[in-house]
Amino acid sequence: MKNKEKVLENTIKRCRERHIILPTYKQMRNPELIPEKITEKLKNIGLWDLNSLNLFRITWKNEPQKFGGGFGNVNFLELPSELTGVKARIIMLVGKFFPTGAHKVGATFGPLVEKLISGSFDPTQQKALWPSTGNYCRGGAYDSYLLGCDSIAVLPEGMSKERFDWLHKVGAEVFATPGTESNVKEIYDKVKELIAERGDEIVNLNQFDEIGNALWHYAVTGPAMEEVFNSVKNKNDRFSALFLTQGSAGTLGSADYLRKLYPEFKVCAGEALQCPTLLQNGYGEHRIEGIGDKHVPWIHNIKNMDMVAGIDDNPNMRIMRLFNEEAGKEFLKKEININPELVDKLDLLGISSIANLMGSIKMAKYYEMDENDVIFTVATDSMEMYQSRLAEEKEKNGDFDNRSAAISFDADLIKINIDNIIEMNYYEKKRMHNLKYFTWIEQQGKTVEELNAQWYDNNYWKAHYAKINEWDEKISEFNERTGLLKGYK
Repeated sequence: MKNKEKVLENTIKRCRERHIILPTYKQMRNPELIPEKITEKLKNIGLWDLNSLNLFRITWKNEPQKFGGGFGNVNFLELPSELTGVKARIIMLVGKFFPTGAHKVGATFGPLVEKLISGSFDPTQQKALWPSTGNYCRGGAYDSYLLGCDSIAVLPEGMSKERFDWLHKVGAEVFATPGTESNVKEIYDKVKELIAERGDEIVNLNQFDEIGNALWHYAVTGPAMEEVFNSVKNKNDRFSALFLTQGSAGTLGSADYLRKLYPEFKVCAGEALQCPTLLQNGYGEHRIEGIGDKHVPWIHNIKNMDMVAGIDDNPNMRIMRLFNEEAGKEFLKKEININPELVDKLDLLGISSIANLMGSIKMAKYYEMDENDVIFTVATDSMEMYQSRLAEEKEKNGDFDNRSAAISFDADLIKINIDNIIEMNYYEKKRMHNLKYFTWIEQQGKTVEELNAQWYDNNYWKAHYAKINEWDEKISEFNERTGLLKGYK
């Protein structure tokens, strides 16, 4: 491998050639800090366009439109008690209005940019390898294209057709591994094989152990939730809880930010009941795409959790039909009297987003929350990537009519209960943390010393997240070296 300064020179040259300017974390959190001339240029660029200026749209604050939008407030939905069956307020940040339609463009930005600006990755000679169960490799392929890099996506063959179609469209090299959502080890095995074959030609950006994934959510998603809470809270409201499916544990990085502000709030990590890794040291397969399992991500700060909940994928798939098929939407509008405008926005919830809603309801019931309790969660992506799943469910289970809607609404939403929950004490947390050993020490080459530091060193996680300002300084220095920002001042 060349020395880092030579690699950095290659990267700077590539960015000059392709007119690539990097946003800072501060700009992703507060787009009003973006140079006005860049904001003006975005008015002629589509949200999903393969244009490097769309790096500045890696934010929760994009105007919710496909073309030419500016910036505004954080995109979110508040789901009413009539729909959730609980008194607590449930608020979901909406990921649909990121480029690619999912917030994973942020989770991939951190790991890739950190390597580019530190001279650890040469975009002129190396490929970015994105192991994933779905949206992460899509975000990685998109960011790679915008940043002038070739990319490789590795994901299970059982993921939705739309994911594969999109990856081929952006020119990623795609490898489909055996299995479905829960077959993460098979992804790792393929990554090892590719690294053995190609050596320094590829750089592995594994979402499950790249702290830049969680750091982006600490820097951007956590503050977005704080901002929404401050804008909607009533006099006696409390920021009471955060529910997120574990997945790569990247989004759970926001919990470390929020814990500083709301030390008494509760954090729940969700997983598929059909693959109860945290709950039961278990295994299995499930259909909730995008939440990963059969191992604990290296970047998951288990010590900051309060609860684990299993989400059953069978009601999850029925709720998907309730929210998206005409009979379901008509039932919600006419018989439950849900605001028609809100019902028409329920397609902003993809499959894992529905799991996040279900878990939020479980938390509200478990802690007996009232109308002054506010629970936050995330709609990672929308139904745009799952239309084939709707068609499969219809073919498998037949038409979804008014009776189906009534049954699903009552059984799958209103009667969600508090089963398959662990409220974690110190030793439950330690048990789950120790599960990292089998994947990361035995298989992936991490050290026991660092595993122990994650648990016993109170500064371990704080030190990682404290690097945000340092990375912003390095991004600004990099932009200065390319000289491209001068044209926007």
